[in-house]
Amino acid sequence: MRKWWLLLLVPLVLSLNACAGGAGGNSTSRLDTIKNRGKLICGVSGGLPGFSYVKRDGEYAGIDVDVCRAIASALFDDPKKVEFRNLNTKERFTALQTGEVDILSRNTTWTISRDTSVGLEFAPVVFYDGQGIMVKKSSNIKKLEELKGKSICTQTGTTNEQNLSDRMREIGVNYKPLVFEDVNTAFATYEQGRCEAVSADRSGLVSRRAIMKNPNDHIVLDTVLSKEPLAPAVVNGDSKWFDVVKWTIFALINAEELGVNSQNVSQLSTSTNPEVKRLLGTEGDLGKGIGLTNDFVIRIIKHVGNYGEVYERNLGKNSELKLDRDLNKLWNKGGILYAPPFR
Repeated sequence: MRKWWLLLLVPLVLSLNACAGGAGGNSTSRLDTIKNRGKLICGVSGGLPGFSYVKRDGEYAGIDVDVCRAIASALFDDPKKVEFRNLNTKERFTALQTGEVDILSRNTTWTISRDTSVGLEFAPVVFYDGQGIMVKKSSNIKKLEELKGKSICTQTGTTNEQNLSDRMREIGVNYKPLVFEDVNTAFATYEQGRCEAVSADRSGLVSRRAIMKNPNDHIVLDTVLSKEPLAPAVVNGDSKWFDVVKWTIFALINAEELGVNSQNVSQLSTSTNPEVKRLLGTEGDLGKGIGLTNDFVIRIIKHVGNYGEVYERNLGKNSELKLDRDLNKLWNKGGILYAPPFR
């Protein structure tokens, strides 16, 4: 009798395993949906120069934007096959969870709660940052202790709000938090003088200062309040789609390390260097292993460039922000940027 029950249970167990294939992979992946749709839908900030913003000609630009264009290049050999949707901090996670966007590429800090209870899967870090404080030069404020009793603007729903509270409590400084849902309102309130300081990621402070009426009237304090690893995110449980996002970013980093850029990628496609050959797909089937063509890295670098090119035009020496790469240099150049090998 037991044998008969076991025979009846086998089909049921197999059926349940098939239905549960979303995490590892028999059910339809987001990757298939995107390929069938013919374009990527990317959630961005849309208002942060250097990361994602709209230029005067109506085109999106920024490092977060270029990550999405790199993925579109890998998928479609066309960086323009991306639809950008501006999301504020309150709606960004919901938009990803409900499938409104395929990926969140929006200067978002990777934390344990977001990686677990919020149900996100974070791709490799594209910018290592830290939280800072900006004040008016005329205030003569040089350190956190001098903000005692003063009002500080920040944005709700971000790690910045909690980090600021934690640090001020740690050093025993009471302050007046002014918290806003919209980042534009937070910075406008500060610029109007209704709060005496504003706190955000240091890159964000430099970015916002650049578009203020009198940028030179403001300084970012030397104090760094926290670690802020900024990374794109997708919904948890879809390894197929996650692998594409993950290895697109690793491709940008490895290409820079191997000296492959948008100017020489065509010539290097005939390289005899085994590492370059594997990276560019002229040897092996690494692309097919993640559901892409073997030349997907050539597509990425041809259209978007390597990580160094992406950084310099959006945040570095070729941008208005002129941010030093600092931690975002390659691991063999004094930074901590590192990618697994294509092997």
